[in-house]
Amino acid sequence: MQRLLALLLFCLSMCTLGTARADTPWWQADWKYRKPITVDAGPNGAALGGNLGRIPVLVRLHTGNFAFDGVADGGSDIRFIGADGRTVLNHQVEQYDASLGMALIWVDVPAISGTAPQTLWMYYGNAGAPAAGNGQRVFDPDYSAVYHFAEGNEPRDTTAYVNHPSGPFKAADGAIIGRGAQLAGQPLHLPGSPSLAIAANGAMTVSAWIKPTQLGPDQAVYSRREGDNVLIIGLDNGVPYVRVNQQRSQPVPALAAGQWAHLAVTASDGAVVLYVGGREATRIEASLPALAGEALLGADVAPAAGATAAVAMAQPFLGDIDEVRVSKVARPATLLLADASAQGAESRLVAFGEDEQSAGVSHFGFILKAMPVDAWVVVAMLGLMLLLSWAIMITKSRYFGIVAKANEAFTVQYRKVTGAPVASLQELERTGTLAPQIRDSSTLWRLYRIAMEEMDGRGSHHHGLTAAAITSIRASMDAEVTRETERMSKRMNWLSTTIEGAPYIGLFGTVIGIMLVFVVAAMAGAVDINSVAPGMAAALLCTAAGLGVAIPALFGYNWLASRAEAIAADMSVFVDEFTARLAEEFDRSAPAAVARPVQA
Repeated sequence: MQRLLALLLFCLSMCTLGTARADTPWWQADWKYRKPITVDAGPNGAALGGNLGRIPVLVRLHTGNFAFDGVADGGSDIRFIGADGRTVLNHQVEQYDASLGMALIWVDVPAISGTAPQTLWMYYGNAGAPAAGNGQRVFDPDYSAVYHFAEGNEPRDTTAYVNHPSGPFKAADGAIIGRGAQLAGQPLHLPGSPSLAIAANGAMTVSAWIKPTQLGPDQAVYSRREGDNVLIIGLDNGVPYVRVNQQRSQPVPALAAGQWAHLAVTASDGAVVLYVGGREATRIEASLPALAGEALLGADVAPAAGATAAVAMAQPFLGDIDEVRVSKVARPATLLLADASAQGAESRLVAFGEDEQSAGVSHFGFILKAMPVDAWVVVAMLGLMLLLSWAIMITKSRYFGIVAKANEAFTVQYRKVTGAPVASLQELERTGTLAPQIRDSSTLWRLYRIAMEEMDGRGSHHHGLTAAAITSIRASMDAEVTRETERMSKRMNWLSTTIEGAPYIGLFGTVIGIMLVFVVAAMAGAVDINSVAPGMAAALLCTAAGLGVAIPALFGYNWLASRAEAIAADMSVFVDEFTARLAEEFDRSAPAAVARPVQA
């Protein structure tokens, strides 16, 4: 038994070691392929110089880094999983065209470190998967408007605020990110909604990619006016500037016509900062005025009649614009630098690895790989209980089988000497013709030997036995029956403990696992079926493991108990039969008339 336990424990430890050394677990078996995507903001990557926190990252796929084979129509089966191999990341497909070999997908990455890279996983290859992209979840709630201009003839806001622009729209193909908007004197009107309103001394961020085609004096890229309150972001002969009422930023290096550039303006704490290419270019010490009306992209609003300190109306912007974002907060400089350096074609923030194919791991295997540490602790405890219970059942089963066969062989020999003196079987032992199986393993033979030893000590062969002596012999045999019953029930209490305790241990692991699943999902802000299902399945596996340990132990216990009862019953019957034969053959209290005659 000890050797068997050691072997089973060794196998379990090797299995656990193999699991610990496994690579990042496959997310779900229904997805056949995955692609590693490394996001590196550190010195060896984008070198952004700081932590980014939550940020929508652009994944730009083309024939140079992706084959577009095995993906469902429109990329509906594409899923993005975090570095832990379990967390589902929100994403939005801006453009997907397998025939052209191009895809633009925004992925909501919860946190990006400025020093350590992380590997995300893009899964695909599940024709039955429904589309799951949703821009309202990709961009955090502080984005009040995001325009990709990829929808065709009607540009739309991808956030939940639905601040859709109005006015004539002409798409510009080949923009910095897929499709953009062409501005040629007729602006796009952003609604004067509460989500776009700016309070006095409030905070905001406006960012966009622009490509001027004709440089001219005082061109407005983004503007808002209400009475004497003015906010303009524009170009003056290619020189980016920002104006707040009468204050205008100092000149900076001019942009070149026909080239894309990233502009951004943040306002907070009495300062309005202009960023060019993701880096601070200039600032003015000013606070934003209250602005609640509509905003314009590509032109300025005429000053209101009666404005006392009217700022001259700016000229329309002539060129293309793409990826316009408006936020209700001042975005950090590292995020703006990430936008400027990572959204272009030469991004160093994102790197792609070789595609991997599922090795055919079963659904059960995926559940095992999704199990957290606490679940493994519970499963390890249940595994130990399983090993011990099976070792006991195997050992007991072998012992009961050997005893039953030996008792059966003894019974055959015993029946052969029916009518002969009860000491006849001793002659078989003395002559060496008694089967070793009976001598070594039969409990009935041990009872017979005990009785014979008692009789030899009393000289019963010559003087007979009194009723008290027969009772004493029976007591010795009954004692052996009791001792054998105790030997047979030894360690059976562990089986009963396993039957009653294993389901509770498994249930405990399930409860803890479900608690952790909901806590982690709430902290990550992703409470959906894809994010909680693997953890829930892993937690429920603890209960299944508890039942898997208890059910075999239950069947084994009942079967072993019935075999033990059968052996004990055979021993009790033998004691009754044997003492009856003793009384018949050796009882000295029998009448003289029936006493055996003396041989002449």
